[in-house]
Amino acid sequence: MSIEVWQGDITQLAVDVIVNAANETLLGGGGVDGAIHRAAGPGLLAECEQLPELRSGIRCPTGEVRATAGHALPARHVFHTVGPVWRDGRHDEAALLANCYWQSLRLAERMELESIAFPAISCGVYGYPLHQAANIAVTETVTWQKSHARPLRIILVAYNAAAFKIYQQALADAGGSQKNLFLDDLKPAMG
Repeated sequence: MSIEVWQGDITQLAVDVIVNAANETLLGGGGVDGAIHRAAGPGLLAECEQLPELRSGIRCPTGEVRATAGHALPARHVFHTVGPVWRDGRHDEAALLANCYWQSLRLAERMELESIAFPAISCGVYGYPLHQAANIAVTETVTWQKSHARPLRIILVAYNAAAFKIYQQALADAGGSQKNLFLDDLKPAMG
């Protein structure tokens, strides 16, 4: 079992599942959400449109997760999770963000998946401070692995060199083992 930090484009990873930092509509958006939808092709949007709305325009509330196929992505599945919009840290943002990781890991376990890759959920237009978000990501994934057998590989994907260093430091501070990965390490189908 491992938690790994990798810098690059999450849409290129040949893993069982990549996690999408989605919005509540699940119909695509900017940042990683838009990149995943573009790379997956129109089938992903069509599948997302078929997911039931819980309320008008809301297919996935903040802190929850929904699964779709990977379509044209190298990943077999996409888990769409909606992170919190950062307000000031006093509106349950940390608990909601932690739930995004926990619920995604729980679904991966139920689906018997071996590998999962997470972007920096809520750190784009939702404005979550990256240092705090990285600490939550590492805390939740390390805690998960202490009491669960799956997924075997958890990959925290950094979108640039600064984020990569922040994730590495958070993992080192948590006492987790880390491995620096390159794109070629993840291209073959995993799982």
